[in-house]
Amino acid sequence: MNEFELKQARIQDLLAAHGLNALVLRRVGSIAWATGGADTHVNTAESLGIASLVLTPTGRFAVTNTIEAPRLTREERLGELGWEVVASPWYETTDAVSALTHGLAVGCDGPLAGATDLSGGLARLRADLTPAEGERFRGLGRLCAAAMDDAIRAVQPGQTEHAIAARLAFEAERRGVQAVVNLIATDERIVNFRHPVPKARALERYAMLVLCGRQYGLVCSITRLVHFGAMPTDLRRKVEAVARIDATYIEATRPGASLGDIFRRGMQAYAAAGFPDEWQLHHQGGPAGYEPREIVATPTATACVSIGQAYAWNPSITGAKSEDTILIGANGPEVLTAIPGWPSLEVSIHGRVLERPAVLEVA
Repeated sequence: MNEFELKQARIQDLLAAHGLNALVLRRVGSIAWATGGADTHVNTAESLGIASLVLTPTGRFAVTNTIEAPRLTREERLGELGWEVVASPWYETTDAVSALTHGLAVGCDGPLAGATDLSGGLARLRADLTPAEGERFRGLGRLCAAAMDDAIRAVQPGQTEHAIAARLAFEAERRGVQAVVNLIATDERIVNFRHPVPKARALERYAMLVLCGRQYGLVCSITRLVHFGAMPTDLRRKVEAVARIDATYIEATRPGASLGDIFRRGMQAYAAAGFPDEWQLHHQGGPAGYEPREIVATPTATACVSIGQAYAWNPSITGAKSEDTILIGANGPEVLTAIPGWPSLEVSIHGRVLERPAVLEVA
């Protein structure tokens, strides 16, 4: 069974479990997942694509307008992939989705009038990667790591966060990776904000770069930090602590483990490091796929790890953070965003040594 057939079978199982017989996919990530990577974004501020996929008992349809149909047909090859492109004039108000699903029991990947919201179930399906998706993730991880490496090594004191963000976006985009998340913080902004959108502030000594890069719909996450001059002792302690917490999450991400169990292991690691409440200040990550996190882990999450899934844990202690994307294999986790030659910290967890990224220190 190839990737397309496997996903169609999984969709049918999901519909049957909810007593439904039709599905509408509207989100960019959902459409990329169902098509093996078709790109239906135009405006990056929109999570909905410029087409909707409609699966019914009698056919598979890609509903769009006459502006988008040529690209979806020629470049995204939806017709070749088994989706009949249904295009309406852009200047007319039509509802082809409703017409195609009239009288059917419909599910959707988000809120839609008259449909059952299957967003949770579809997120779990998107997180269960096929071997082909795993290979695409490996390639994406290498590209994101290379983009981060080039961008952060070009950082210099005096540069604004906007300039640093521009370089990170350039390094990603020139490699064919869309920078869907591009967060930059310098100096005290690293301490003050967990999600620092770039500002005009100029770097003095310390910078954090965060990239979520998208290709073929898949999203890979990576964070790195650079410090100019001697790093304060308190900051070094936090960096070492967050590396141990990150290693704890990674070591605990084994097939069969629940997200709740892994999360609680992380909470214990925070407490053991002397920072028992820091986990409350930012989410800790979870399985990745066609969203930066398909599921955000919590202490009560029941979803379980399986071979072939990708995860991005991102523990943080005020002023320090650690984040890579990993792929779960039969022999353990594989770090997809490792940067060759990057300074690292060796952390021993239950007798297993894991390397986590250190801060790049520039004299």
